[in-house]
Amino acid sequence: MKVEIISPNATLFEGEATAVTVPSQMGPFTLLEHHAAIVAILEAGKVSLTDKSGNQKEFAIKGGFTENHDNQLTICVES
Repeated sequence: MKVEIISPNATLFEGEATAVTVPSQMGPFTLLEHHAAIVAILEAGKVSLTDKSGNQKEFAIKGGFTENHDNQLTICVES
């Protein structure tokens, strides 16, 4: 899936990923390729992703929101 993680100051990540875990207010959850459409509010914690090469990356966030639609995931964060 195409993933974009953005903050007010910069784009933190833009690329392809196979799995992304986010800290939502309802508890952490993982989005995989072709996940159902979803919008969620995020709380402080870590966004973890696995890119197409199998590399894992983590981003500490203070909060934000995420939207997934048509295999495109956008995560807007306060970092």
